[in-house]
Amino acid sequence: MRASGRKSSPPNQPAGVASAPRVRVLLPLPLAAGAYDYRLPHGLHAPRGAFVAVPLNGREMLGVVWDGEADPDLAPSRLRDVMAVLDVPPMGETLRRFVEWVAAYTLSPPGAVLRMAMSSPGAFTPPSAKAGWQRAPSEGRNAPDPRMTPARLRVMDALPPGEVMSGTALAEAAGVSPAVVRGLADAGLLVPALLPEDDLFPAPDPEHPGPTLLPDQAAAATRLREKVAERRFGVTLLTGVTGSGKTEVYLDAVAECLRRGRQALVLLPEIALSAQWLDRFRARFGVAPALWHSELGSRTRARTWRAVAEGGVQVLVGARSALFLPFPDLGLIIVDEEHETAFKQEDGVVYHARDMAVVRARLSQASCILVSATPSLETLNNVEAGRYDHVDLPQRHGAAGMPGVEAIDLRQHAPERGRFIAPPLIEAIRETLARGEQAMLFLNRRGYAPLTLCRACGHRMRCPNCTAWLVEHRAQRRLQCHHCGHAEPIPPTCPECNAPGTLTPVGPGVERVVEEATELFPDARRIVMASDTIPGPAAATAAADSIANRQVDLIIGTQIVAKGWHFPHLTLVGVVDADLGLAGGDLRAAERTLQLLHQVSGRAGRAEAPGRVLLQTFNPDHPVMRALVSGDLDAFMAEEAAGRRPGHWPPYGRLAALIVSAEDEREADRAARDLGLAAPRAEGVEILGPAPAPLALLRGRHRRRLLLKARKDIQIQPLLRDWLARVKLPNSVRVQVDVDPVGFL
Repeated sequence: MRASGRKSSPPNQPAGVASAPRVRVLLPLPLAAGAYDYRLPHGLHAPRGAFVAVPLNGREMLGVVWDGEADPDLAPSRLRDVMAVLDVPPMGETLRRFVEWVAAYTLSPPGAVLRMAMSSPGAFTPPSAKAGWQRAPSEGRNAPDPRMTPARLRVMDALPPGEVMSGTALAEAAGVSPAVVRGLADAGLLVPALLPEDDLFPAPDPEHPGPTLLPDQAAAATRLREKVAERRFGVTLLTGVTGSGKTEVYLDAVAECLRRGRQALVLLPEIALSAQWLDRFRARFGVAPALWHSELGSRTRARTWRAVAEGGVQVLVGARSALFLPFPDLGLIIVDEEHETAFKQEDGVVYHARDMAVVRARLSQASCILVSATPSLETLNNVEAGRYDHVDLPQRHGAAGMPGVEAIDLRQHAPERGRFIAPPLIEAIRETLARGEQAMLFLNRRGYAPLTLCRACGHRMRCPNCTAWLVEHRAQRRLQCHHCGHAEPIPPTCPECNAPGTLTPVGPGVERVVEEATELFPDARRIVMASDTIPGPAAATAAADSIANRQVDLIIGTQIVAKGWHFPHLTLVGVVDADLGLAGGDLRAAERTLQLLHQVSGRAGRAEAPGRVLLQTFNPDHPVMRALVSGDLDAFMAEEAAGRRPGHWPPYGRLAALIVSAEDEREADRAARDLGLAAPRAEGVEILGPAPAPLALLRGRHRRRLLLKARKDIQIQPLLRDWLARVKLPNSVRVQVDVDPVGFL
């Protein structure tokens, strides 16, 4: 569909305006119309992919000259002129195809996807050069001879001929005040000059001496290098137990990509917390990689985006949004911990970065490596079907063996009343600390308690905006919703019955485990690793350093501690609630719980010290617990696959969710009912719902879900488009489409 950039017509068209060339411009807006037609003024050249400034409804917008031909039947009076072509490398054809592919697959407006590819507005303004000082030619030969004080001599000595330094840096280097520098300029001995651009992204050296690989690692690295050298698309799954050296192996593939003169992208689920990973990269290549994540400042993001587009970034490590950066020659994409749900974006354009990474690699004729100790069933199915290659590292690096895993049956070894750590785990921690080794307590739940209720009337403190209990955060003396962010002070009386002092925390959060551990192990030096206490890269680095330097005895954390840390003196991991995550009937609950607990277990027993893992559970016979204790994860995944295959559940079938939401509950019900009545009827297609979502109220909006389930061979996007087109919904109702959902909240 084509439309003019602005509805109103200019009063007088210049002669020959009808013959002026036209271009299609896609704007980074969630508009159903797609690209808009604009007129290209005489003398302005805007090839496809060029970033341009155009008028839209009285304001200036940035967009991209898109593919396809402008509508020749559109009246010239409805066209507006392109205002400017920006001085930035055009968006390449590969990225334009990727934007269109993601939009079509996720049923999103192309402009909404383009917005992710234009996520740094500052990048479209060329960086301004900064002024500094350099020595004057012949050092002011024709100027009057100035009085050269010792301070002035130090300034001249600090500034070699031909170099440019800022006034501040020059004054600091010479140990003088800025007035001395200005005095030399007034005397004609220093002249203004532009400072050279900072080298923010030094080139990694693929020949920099890296760690010595063991024979199985070297063989795996050779296979991955060969894939990169082919310079064509292919996907390889790299598996291996925790501590087997997968990172070192795939960094060898990065080195091969650099030798071939192409760019490499590494996606990590928690890039802002990956301090130890970055240390490994520096050790392998001699420099740090470019970074892309939400913690970066706007200026750094702008410079990084522009450097990527100009080919000045050879290796970038980032979060899922890095997939949409403008790499001109991407030769390798690595998705580390490919099973992580953090790669799924749930808001705006709903997509899974692992799957989109495969698509971008295919469009770029690049190699793609998916890495995990516990790969997703979807990826394992692609290996089984022959679509992906598979490389495995079965042994831990060096002398360390896999930790022994044991289940503590809480029915037989119940904690003391009001406590949550069972006696066998308490004893194991004491023994570990007595040997001078480190221990970890893991509970994947933030705050002090997940529920607060009144002992007098049973009232439960819930979020006013969501179908969720308020979580107590005792340190901040507040109750908080972890879905919408609503927070309120802990009230002194029950809001329902006004009884004083009857509000009681129910269940443990990580803060409550800290409180209990403080009483049980008062002499142990503790650190808490949760998103509340480790907010970003600096805090993560400090925490990792204190643990590695043995300034910590007991680590207490949430899922952050599972993310690839290497703690050489940690020998015991205790999981306070191994059953957490198994309830609720989620399709992938067991798979995700196994992956998380296996990751956490892998923190124990590096170097020479054997590791031990204790899982507190009320159900030691659950398939997840049996798999973790036996170490036979393959048998668990085979059993999980066998349970999904007959019902055509993913990865043996297709799923798509429609999430209907409205501020008015009756409107949400009415819209969901209308969609249910208009649902497609076809062989191999089943519609489930409508039904209230598990989070039936989220951020003040009532939510209803419908689920389309189809055979693997059925293309569901045409079905979804036709389904949505049949129902006219009011503007107050939103419908979010989630193709291939990984969660069902």
